[in-house]
Amino acid sequence: MQLLRPGLPGLESFLRIGCQPVSDQLRLDEANLPDYLAKLDLLPPGEKLRVEPAGEGNINWVRRVRAPRSGRSLVVKQARPALERFPEYRVSTERIVFEARYYETVRPLDREGICPQVLWFDAAQRVLVLEDLGAAERLDAALARGADVGPVVRALGAFLGAVHAATGADAGRPLAGRFANDEMRRLHGDHIFQLPYRANDFPLSEALRDTARAIWRDGRLRARIDAAYTRYLEPEGALLHADVQPTNVLLAPGGPKLLDAEIAHVGDPAFDVGVLVGHLVLWGVAGSGAAQARAAVERTWSAYAEAHGPRELPPFEAVALYAGIEVLRRTIGAARVAAVENDRAALAAVEAGLRLVAAPPSSPAALIPA
Repeated sequence: MQLLRPGLPGLESFLRIGCQPVSDQLRLDEANLPDYLAKLDLLPPGEKLRVEPAGEGNINWVRRVRAPRSGRSLVVKQARPALERFPEYRVSTERIVFEARYYETVRPLDREGICPQVLWFDAAQRVLVLEDLGAAERLDAALARGADVGPVVRALGAFLGAVHAATGADAGRPLAGRFANDEMRRLHGDHIFQLPYRANDFPLSEALRDTARAIWRDGRLRARIDAAYTRYLEPEGALLHADVQPTNVLLAPGGPKLLDAEIAHVGDPAFDVGVLVGHLVLWGVAGSGAAQARAAVERTWSAYAEAHGPRELPPFEAVALYAGIEVLRRTIGAARVAAVENDRAALAAVEAGLRLVAAPPSSPAALIPA
């Protein structure tokens, strides 16, 4: 068994080279997980451990492991050939290698500790062991209750800006080969840029389905979204987390933590920012927090631009375009969000998304109407 702990000899060389397919993978479960961890000396020996699900586990098998007597706990993720919640999709288990590689690559740039601490990486069994952030609230829950998320989005924007600046331009070219995460990038991209805009049977209300049908017939709109997809697939730009959505952000006591980097790849930096901004737009137009959402978008972009610097700064129009596409796919696509459960909110979100795709503004101030 090849076990590699971040910071020890071996991990960096493994993350620099390519990865080989896993054969005869040890399938972890609640019964064998305690013994597996005991061999790694990650939890106190001889203590009865408590194993429970952690998070939604859409992509990987994820469990929280607690040692009640000592009070220690950690989170274990294992990538398997079939996605955990959607087994009809089979994707290379290399995705968890790219996640580990992302955390290792951005660690020197992560001054505020935005990414979780990696405790162990088992390359052979595709297992990643992370610090446990406990019962920290998710960003989507904080948005739903109208919390002040200004400090959170400032920290996220600054982190993304620093990573994109350091890994963009010439630095991004060698990284593209190390992050050739094509299967996950395309699977994710199809659900963002293609499936919502073509005939489908997603569960929508009649009013929303009528709106979706009109979008399917809009050739000009689809052409703009298809062009954005082409840009998204190009392995040029900067290192992306590629899934900066509020469900992947935990509000830990020490600050926000950005999780689940399974889709990390080199691409258009505007995409990372646009996904986050899109969810802030959703919060603003589907709820009652337009002023707060507008302030949050401005704070995100300001922090991003300051950390990134003017060189190769992506245009805000590109950020707004991706934000509009994210708003639309979260409203008429497969992965709808709670904010658009009722037709009034959903139709308002669609209107906002269409406006951003058709005429993306050049500054955050015009993103959300007053």
